[in-house]
Amino acid sequence: GVFLADRLYDIIESKQPHGVPLRGKLDITFYRDDYRIRQDPLKASSTHIDYSVDGKKVILVDDVLYSGRTIHAAMAALQDLGRPDKVELVTMVDRRFNRHLPIAPDYVGITVDALDEAYVRVRWKEAEGKDEILFFSANPSK
Repeated sequence: GVFLADRLYDIIESKQPHGVPLRGKLDITFYRDDYRIRQDPLKASSTHIDYSVDGKKVILVDDVLYSGRTIHAAMAALQDLGRPDKVELVTMVDRRFNRHLPIAPDYVGITVDALDEAYVRVRWKEAEGKDEILFFSANPSK
């Protein structure tokens, strides 16, 4: 969600040059429920939040909301940084089926009704040269 968060922040900054919100980046690697069971070790990033989240409204950003586990890990990591007054979620793609946890976005770009065998992948210009959302099936006959 970093690329989406950066773009949203740039839009907000261009519209509100005198009152931009604080921005941070949260690494959730060791808060994930699968980091111990993966064959390949996860590579941790760093958290860049140089302010207290106590009493603040925090907006988490993720590109694709699928099972809810990533957001759950983000909320757990956020709790280590303080106690926000409110936490909201913005996601570009909401895969509203297959949720493992009762997590729902507050702001959504597009909602996709995709089952387990379907995949949604977001490519970002900053990482892969172009922006696109790909929808595909793990079973090519479908």
